[in-house]
Amino acid sequence: MRAVLIGARLRMAAAGRLFDVRAGIGTEHRSEEELREELTEANQRWGSAFERVMLLGGDDAIEAGHELNAMIAEIEWQATGRVTGTHPEWRERYRTAFQLINSFHDAARTDLGIQGNVSGEKHPQRDLLLPEARGAEES
Repeated sequence: MRAVLIGARLRMAAAGRLFDVRAGIGTEHRSEEELREELTEANQRWGSAFERVMLLGGDDAIEAGHELNAMIAEIEWQATGRVTGTHPEWRERYRTAFQLINSFHDAARTDLGIQGNVSGEKHPQRDLLLPEARGAEES
């Protein structure tokens, strides 16, 4: 299940770099084509890892993985230009994806027989650690 989480984060990071290049922000020096290839590789890694969850995970972990996959797909679609959106919408998708990562953590921990959750009363909701707004692209 750890591989699914690594795959999710790799997909999000690759999509983030591609989004930044397409938006003309950030410091990435690779081409859009190279970043798209990186995103494809991250998706392949995710798919391979998620197959293991489909075989060995419980219903809640599988469903949490599907929900996470759907949100990361939205992030990727915005990064590649398949859907449009503002920078605040981009950040909201990221925020939601990290909430879904926590849901997957909780379901996976239950499957593995580990007590406690990564969210809830003992672990308050945390927001993304983000730099200040960048100006015009925020709208």
